[in-house]
Amino acid sequence: MSPAESLVRLLGVLQPSLAMYLADSGIWTYPGDEEIKLALADLVGDHRSLVERAAVALEQRSVPVPAPAYPITFTSCHDVDIESLVPRVIEGLRGQVATCDGLAAGCDDAAVAGIVREARSTSLRHVDVLEQVAAAARLRRSAARSVQAVAAVPPTAAS
Repeated sequence: MSPAESLVRLLGVLQPSLAMYLADSGIWTYPGDEEIKLALADLVGDHRSLVERAAVALEQRSVPVPAPAYPITFTSCHDVDIESLVPRVIEGLRGQVATCDGLAAGCDDAAVAGIVREARSTSLRHVDVLEQVAAAARLRRSAARSVQAVAAVPPTAAS
């Protein structure tokens, strides 16, 4: 695969991701766990930076930059709790890592290989962050339910 083809393929997995869709559609402006929203915003910021660098590298090689197109299935994410989307975002990031592994294996262009390696490490880092944030959100939700359950128990005659 040529370096330009590698960059186009990289853009094809970074640009139309669920995280990018969530940012572009404004879904995460609705109420939800702030820590998750911040983690997703950080992920999108990092990926947008990588997309811009890959696009510049393509332009330098006189290759047209493909326009992103989100899968129609993403439209079903509206009116869904942002926390419930985190596993899908993580799954997408893991797919990006696998794609980057394949791209890095056949890349002999140092600049392109650097962008691909950075995309891989960035995606892995965000998998870890999102897993931690999701676990913390589950603990907070569980604790809140416990408090509600205790508050809902009527006082006994002995009290």
